[in-house]
Amino acid sequence: MRFEAITWDRLGDLLAERLTTLRTTDGSPWPRVALDGAPAGRPGDLAERVAASLRVRGRPSRVVSADGFLRPASVRLEYGRQDPESYYDGWYDTGALRREVFGPLEPGGSGRVLPDLWDPATDRATRSPRVPLPPGGVLLLHGPLLLRHWFPFDLSVHVSLSPGALRRRTPASGHWTLPAFERYERETDPAGTADVLVRADDPRHPAWHG
Repeated sequence: MRFEAITWDRLGDLLAERLTTLRTTDGSPWPRVALDGAPAGRPGDLAERVAASLRVRGRPSRVVSADGFLRPASVRLEYGRQDPESYYDGWYDTGALRREVFGPLEPGGSGRVLPDLWDPATDRATRSPRVPLPPGGVLLLHGPLLLRHWFPFDLSVHVSLSPGALRRRTPASGHWTLPAFERYERETDPAGTADVLVRADDPRHPAWHG
């Protein structure tokens, strides 16, 4: 696999260009895009860059973070605050994401997306109102472990970190999550299944293949 050196801004532009002509797999008028990666890879920053580049092109988008769909602490932390198996299998409310984010973007859907559901800081529902995404608007969902859930993405981007880079760039307080990402690599192979692969071991000098 050959990688090409690139800047983050240029990558955002190229992904936006690709999205302007992307056809959905099910005829939905709303392309759905994954920006997948561990928090240390900062996939949310890439999502915002793509959104900004789409805006310049006159294309609406909606950036949604999977962290807005965490389960309540009573469920998330049932087996302790640092259980990698719970992080892998039970931290994110994938049912709510399907219902509140992907459901409205199915063919014939309303296009009214819930931007978030739960605030982990207060451990309360956010009560955010739904936001409309006009036909042709792009959903940019970012977060970790996204490609293992069979969400109906029309394009998937994986921000990849080597095990060493992931450990270096993850704060010590988050090292307990590393076994979950090792399992993700082993069971899902996001680098092999994503449509676009971004190598970000050195955040100053990313490279991509797509």
